Amino acid sequence: MKILFVASEAAPFVRSGGLGDVAGALPQAFNKAGHDCRVIIPFYKDEIRGEFQNNLRYVASTFVDLSWRRQYCGVFEAVYGGVTYYLIDNEYYFKRRGLYGHFDDGERFAFFSKAVLEVLPLIDFFPDVLHANDWHTALTPVFLDVFYRFSEEYQHIKTVFTIHNIEFQGKYGNSLISDILGLPDWARSLVMNGDCVNFMKGGIEASNAVTTVSETYAGEILDPFYSYGLEGILSERRFKLHGVVNGIDQKIYDSKHDDKLFVKYGVKDFAKGKSENKKALCEMINLPFDENRPLVAMVTRLTEQKGMDLVGAVIDDIMRADIQVVILGTGDWKYENMIKAVESRYPNKFRAILAFSSDLASKIYGASDLFLMPSKFEPCGLSQLIAMRYGSIPIVRETGGLKDTVPAFNGETGEGKGFTFKTYNAYDMLDAVWRAYACFHDKSQWNKVVKNAMTSDFGWDVSAKRYISIFENL
Repeated sequence: MKILFVASEAAPFVRSGGLGDVAGALPQAFNKAGHDCRVIIPFYKDEIRGEFQNNLRYVASTFVDLSWRRQYCGVFEAVYGGVTYYLIDNEYYFKRRGLYGHFDDGERFAFFSKAVLEVLPLIDFFPDVLHANDWHTALTPVFLDVFYRFSEEYQHIKTVFTIHNIEFQGKYGNSLISDILGLPDWARSLVMNGDCVNFMKGGIEASNAVTTVSETYAGEILDPFYSYGLEGILSERRFKLHGVVNGIDQKIYDSKHDDKLFVKYGVKDFAKGKSENKKALCEMINLPFDENRPLVAMVTRLTEQKGMDLVGAVIDDIMRADIQVVILGTGDWKYENMIKAVESRYPNKFRAILAFSSDLASKIYGASDLFLMPSKFEPCGLSQLIAMRYGSIPIVRETGGLKDTVPAFNGETGEGKGFTFKTYNAYDMLDAVWRAYACFHDKSQWNKVVKNAMTSDFGWDVSAKRYISIFENL
């Protein structure tokens, strides 16, 4: 099967979050399963650097009509990890600092979505399945149906649209329809939602199948609390909605092979490895070390979505226990200020590190005993999967991918991988923290939950098989 994976970012070239990791790993899993999956992304000339830009090969160029515009479109090619990557070049749109947040993002990604279809003859690759991701590429299925289906080479292409985070939909004024998208009157309804243009709504309407990144989240986004206004169209199209849990690259996230750790360790020697990593991290961030004192970590964006309001409500209750907390991340100023204030109150028990470093993140995963992730909503979540690979036991709210990947630990049966709570309530979260704290001090129980977590299979092979089943059904 030929698959074209369309995304606004992809590792190893450029990534700003989970989508980049997915676009870097899932195509490799498709190819490992015997399919021909290729990836196409924008060529961000100021963001893609070093060997990743130097090793690109120019393929060809054409022009893309975007309403009254006629824009240059170049194609470059590279192969990494056995996957062929195509990069769409247009310096007006993509030679800028930063991937997103520009005043003309709607125009930029409308251009990219149409360019994907325009270059298929140039790369001589007409896929069986075109797999678009998030609002940035949601117009690709729309443009395919409106402008390209009349051509024999495009007629057989099936389309899949994946929602990674429904909060971000690509909403713009109605003027975009004629001024940028160039859609005929009969196609306006594909992208109209209420009184505005909605790119994501167009992807949902035009695609043959819609997926999201966990089974629970696929059900949640039918509810107005989670859907950000798209519950109506999703309920009408629920017959083509599927949930597929993301995986992680288990070669990269592995406590036995991660060179960023102070000391590498596996399941058999995790207690010794945890202790040595915790001691080294405490020295690094100037915290007193005690191997019998649990270290709770958060590696996160400091936003309400990630549950920082819950943390703020009960952090003083948590800090009264013989416990230490380290938080790594940046985000909303009020939460940055909040955790710095907590650090000033508990200088020997709490560290707030307002930055992001993959090196330090690995060290925190390797040193921490517990990993707090009380999200208001979480489409899938990768941090809890990574934490478990390092024996850092998650404390999570039962939402989205957190519910699907972190079954609650049952002390009687010895099953489960973490500690959970259901309602979005600070004291329910606090109860889960106390349950985890008690388990930490019962070493027979603690050893069971750590072993369960560290031996879990979170690789991409299972997810790839689920996607392939959806593609084959189409």
